[in-house]
Amino acid sequence: MTSIRLLGAWPADPATVAPATGRAARRKKRSSHKRLLTARYLGYVGYFVGAGLISGAVVHHPLDPDRYTRIALYGALVFLAATVLNEFLLTRERPGLARMLAVIGSSLLLSFGIGMLSGGLQHFDDFPARGAILVPVGLVVSFIAYVIKDADTPWHRIFSLVGLTVLAVAAVAYLGLRDVANSMERAPGGQGHSHGTAEEATSTEKPAADDHTSTTGPSAPAAGSTAPTAKPGPKAPEHNDGHSH
Repeated sequence: MTSIRLLGAWPADPATVAPATGRAARRKKRSSHKRLLTARYLGYVGYFVGAGLISGAVVHHPLDPDRYTRIALYGALVFLAATVLNEFLLTRERPGLARMLAVIGSSLLLSFGIGMLSGGLQHFDDFPARGAILVPVGLVVSFIAYVIKDADTPWHRIFSLVGLTVLAVAAVAYLGLRDVANSMERAPGGQGHSHGTAEEATSTEKPAADDHTSTTGPSAPAAGSTAPTAKPGPKAPEHNDGHSH
């Protein structure tokens, strides 16, 4: 009896067990894969859309502070939503509260660093002096934020040889871009696009009316005066040849 019970309790051969497959299982698997693909796509696009909004906002902020502050906030929210989706919802390991706060804060810092770097490069011809500052600052900020965000990299790597190299590249970039910006501003017409500033208004002013009249041509008669009439010339003497016409 003991041997019979043991044989009955022994698990069946895995090769003889039919896998739980079927139309319903395949549909469920395809549906889950589609959802994951959509979520990964949205998270991927969210990074670039958020950074793009921030890059435009930090460059054009002096033109309309209220408007571009709102655009920067929208970009930061989009970037943070993509971070939450990629780092917390689509991952198998959920980080703790401290790590979650560090990832959110570093992601926000990373979005502004990338925005300053890309915006300064894209609009350097339009805003040379501002771009010369945004590019190196964005490079340093994005590097620091990336090191903090990366779970596999300790934070003290910021002061490593790589960090010092990034700092040196940023300093050289600032000095070079500043010289380029100064030369562009000294060049005639090197002001970039004005975005509707007062410079456009001065260029559209009409020239003053020309008060000078031509001295070579005949002057027009004054109002109320009559032009002198030409005097009739003397009549030619009638020729009388004796015939009556």
